[in-house]
Amino acid sequence: MRGYKVFSGTAHPEFAAQMVQYLGVPLSQATVSRFSDGEINVQIKESVRGRDVFIVQPTGAPANDNLMELLIMTDALRRSSAASITAVVPYFGYARQDRKAAPRVPITAKLIANMMEKAGITRVITMDLHAGQIQGFFDIPVDNLYGSIIFKEYVRSKNLNSPVVASPDIGGVARARYFAEKLGYDMVIVDKRREKANESEVMNIIGNVEGRDVIIVDDMIDTAGTIVKAAKALKEKGATSVMACCTHPVLSGPAYERIEEGELDELVVTNTLPLKKECSKIKVLSVANLFGEVIRRVYYNESVNSLFH
Repeated sequence: MRGYKVFSGTAHPEFAAQMVQYLGVPLSQATVSRFSDGEINVQIKESVRGRDVFIVQPTGAPANDNLMELLIMTDALRRSSAASITAVVPYFGYARQDRKAAPRVPITAKLIANMMEKAGITRVITMDLHAGQIQGFFDIPVDNLYGSIIFKEYVRSKNLNSPVVASPDIGGVARARYFAEKLGYDMVIVDKRREKANESEVMNIIGNVEGRDVIIVDDMIDTAGTIVKAAKALKEKGATSVMACCTHPVLSGPAYERIEEGELDELVVTNTLPLKKECSKIKVLSVANLFGEVIRRVYYNESVNSLFH
């Protein structure tokens, strides 16, 4: 085998450090700096000729800067004769713009896929894409990992008396059903009507939650409006406790205040994105070792799917 190297952008260096610790390899050296006008400058500090290279860079906020950094690093590695370039993107930004939801709007997730391929990325490893069809936007292999494997063990360790899984909206039913089936739990649905972007109004609970411990499952939590209102509605219907398992802690705007002051008892997230501040209700589970194992399997041409079954 040619050997592989792991590089990190500046979006989440702590994640990359945990990952290479699991792999038992050093983090390869690259300098990422900015000119006075904000332009990004990258220099690869070691030879990558003929090597399989992995770049760790979630494209969360500031999404545009982190995305450009990933593309520029890719170009530098391609021009340095890397054999392959895999983008390890724990959180894939712009994933919510995956279709034409209104006239004369872009499908930005497809545009990002085109840009990544054009830059020279030959494979993408990500987790819990907001829309599964984004895999089809690429003409290169995309490994979309499931965060539920991490949440499953944590939820079981809580020894809840009468657990039930909840989908925070109709669109998340498939994700919630998958999680419920893995744990052998029942499922309910929070039916809501979204009035405008980043705001939602809980309308009804489909299913019985009286005296139950509810686990809301979602792929991301942004402003926390949906989750907090869902928790309030569930408790009004008699839920004993409400915890939420959300893979990506985007947590923008008033999210931290809403979580701290709302009816949600606990929010469990992964470290696909760094937290901006501390919060007593937020529990972070690391998926760095999982990504490290996927990198190892990709390099040695072993099955990735078997990790989740």
